[in-house]
Amino acid sequence: MSAPRTATLTRTTSETAITATMVLDGTGAVSVATGIGFLDHMLTALGRHALIDLDIQAAGDLHIDDHHTTEDVGIVLGQCLRQALAEKRGIRRYGHALIPMDEALAEAAIDISGRPFLAWSVPFQRDKIGTMDTELFEEFFRAFAFNAGITLHLTLKAGTNAHHVAEACFKALARSLRMAVELDPRAADAIPSTKGVLEA
Repeated sequence: MSAPRTATLTRTTSETAITATMVLDGTGAVSVATGIGFLDHMLTALGRHALIDLDIQAAGDLHIDDHHTTEDVGIVLGQCLRQALAEKRGIRRYGHALIPMDEALAEAAIDISGRPFLAWSVPFQRDKIGTMDTELFEEFFRAFAFNAGITLHLTLKAGTNAHHVAEACFKALARSLRMAVELDPRAADAIPSTKGVLEA
């Protein structure tokens, strides 16, 4: 590997202040504090199962609601992934995972294409998990995908328990991301595209 695949970014607005560090070739070590307990739980699962080290510290306007913090964390993590991958040389590019969580079954498929897109087909039967609105999961994944420059499909195959559904989605993203960013020993330093670049 020619250089460490890492990124550290800070994003400050009138609504949130977020600093994140991402190490793609990590061990799944995670330190996260967003002020939203369930989001912290999901981000810990994301890093652990992707074997990506994450340090995420966020302060947001939670006295209003969780929306800005959740979306902005997605933005920063997506930007970290894009920066850490640089030209995307030698990566597998594609990843997919089908993850069970008790009665829930979620599928994620990724193309690190440079073309941002989210296909979201994940219904929830509850409005909240803890203090977190379940509609915010789509906002997080969209912010992540568009700022990372990836195509991401997330589909719920089965499931009724909202906690299980959300956790299966994050773990499916984690495992597909682990596959997609992995360095392919057969690819050497090549960019995995017939165009020679992986950008929009």
